[in-house]
Amino acid sequence: MRELLIATRNEGKMPEIRHAFEGVPFNVIDINHVPELEGFEPEEAGATFKENSVIKAREYGTKAGMLTLADDSGLEVDALDGAPGIQSARYVPGTDADRNRKLLDAMKDVPDEKRTARFVTVIAIYDPARGDLKTCREEVYGHITREPRGERSFGYDPIFLYDEAGKTGGEMSVEEKNRYSHRGRALAKAREILIAEFL
Repeated sequence: MRELLIATRNEGKMPEIRHAFEGVPFNVIDINHVPELEGFEPEEAGATFKENSVIKAREYGTKAGMLTLADDSGLEVDALDGAPGIQSARYVPGTDADRNRKLLDAMKDVPDEKRTARFVTVIAIYDPARGDLKTCREEVYGHITREPRGERSFGYDPIFLYDEAGKTGGEMSVEEKNRYSHRGRALAKAREILIAEFL
């Protein structure tokens, strides 16, 4: 069975990725279980989600010598001119809760009808043996809540209300997240690409 390295150190993403790839004929490898990658962090110097996902997939894949999947995701808020965007994970130092508080504070005077936002994910899959690279993108639309909602606190999930689902990511199960979220939908595309192109 072919190994597939998942190039993320974000432990919140791994349950979603493992759930999305259940039954695929790949041995999914957690980056934290690869000794030669310990302490290795590529610089995410891209100007777009796609550029950063490709940087991570290529650099981790090349160093590990392994088929590699990486994503870059973020929240784009219309009232903040698209911020935090590609800086979502680095919006402010500290925890996810700190970033949520900062964003809610920045939007405290924004009326409900103007609190529109979208989540974006770009996934890159890189095979260092063949030099093959494939990417896919998904985005979903919603609104920023006034307060965090839900117990599953990961990233901006507690403050992003999915228009289609009518609940925040913090209120969703893993199964629901993979059905409605940007990452879940991108992972479904990536699953098809992996089976069609990389087996």
